[in-house]
Order: sequence, then structure tokens, then C-alpha cells
Amino acid sequence: MPSQLRADLMDIAMAIPEKSRVLDLGCGDGDLLAYLRDERGCVVRGVEIDEEHVMEAVAQGVPVMRADLDDGLAMYQDQSFDYVVLSMALQEVRHPAALMTEILRVGRHALVSYPNFAHWRVRWYLMLKGRMPVSKHIPYSWHETPSIHHTTIPDFAELVGQVGGVVENSLYLASDSTGESREVHSFPRWRAESVIALVGRPRCEGSGAEGSGARS
Repeated sequence: MPSQLRADLMDIAMAIPEKSRVLDLGCGDGDLLAYLRDERGCVVRGVEIDEEHVMEAVAQGVPVMRADLDDGLAMYQDQSFDYVVLSMALQEVRHPAALMTEILRVGRHALVSYPNFAHWRVRWYLMLKGRMPVSKHIPYSWHETPSIHHTTIPDFAELVGQVGGVVENSLYLASDSTGESREVHSFPRWRAESVIALVGRPRCEGSGAEGSGARS
């Protein structure tokens, strides 16, 4: 088990009930899945394209399939997981809508984290310098970045709706003066640097509503 999870991964872990079936897409070295298995009794699976990360996850005893997320999730049956995690990777895939459709097919819920491109520092940087910003959550020059689909909070909610889902809850995060992550409660479209969204399908009696925190 990892000695300490990255702060945003811990927020995701705390939103997942014990003994859930969890699929982590782009699982990296498997730290989140190892934590969920060891500390929350979850049944875990991972998908990762980087061979070195796959080996690191396997070394932790995490079952990982090496695959490209843009190829879809045909290897998994409908509703075979309680939660599907996609952490800071949606902006890097070629076809976000297709992937979100697959996520909602194989999972009852999804926890998706992404950088908010409408954060006030990004807007300010563009206004003052007229150049693509570089920051903690967008750390690459425009020509080097793996992110090919920047998004904002309304844009993400619109995408989810287009593929038949609903944003049930969101946790909005920003860095404080010490660099530590903290929750944002007011004006999240401007102040949140990153978002963790709980996504599901609309209930029969209603379509659900976007809330203020992803913690269960």
C-alpha cells in the first residue's frame, strides 16, 4: 500500500464506499487502487497505457490491463463496476464523449477529475499576455501538453448531459497560499483550479442536480 496518496486521489478514495467494485482508467502506478483494496475493502481493476506504470501497479498486486482508453472498454460488461475513476485524464483522450459513454455503460457511477480552464488565473494570464497559460494544473507549454481538450465546469456538465448522464455532485478545489489544496464553496467557475465530479445516470423520478461536494 502506498504510504501517502496524492491529495486529489485521497478525495476520490473518500468518495467511494467500502467494498465497492472500482475500475480506475489511466490508473498510473496503481496507488489509488492499492489504497482502496487495502483500506476500504474494494474489488479493484485498472487500465493503463504506459508499460512502466503497469509494472509498478502489478508490483503492488493491482490487476491492471494495458490498453488505450481511446479504444473503448469493450472488455468490460455493462454495469460491471460500482465506480469508474478517471483522474486528470479526460482532457488527454481523443474522444471524450465516446469515453464518457463507455464509462456510464460499465459503471453505476463515475468520479471524474479535471482542471478547470476557466479559473481566474487562466483568464487573467490570457488577458494580460495573450498566450496559453502554464500553471500547476496546466504545467506544459501549448506545444508539449498532453491535454488536447481543455474544459470548464459548464462545458463538462454539458458533455455529461449529451451522453445521457448527470453531474450528481462536484468537489471544487484550489490551492491556498501554502500550495495545499482546499475546497472552494463560492464562485467555483472562477475560483476552482480543479474539479472532482460524481457522475451517474438520471434517476427515473428526476434528472438529479449538480451539487457542491463529491464526498459521500
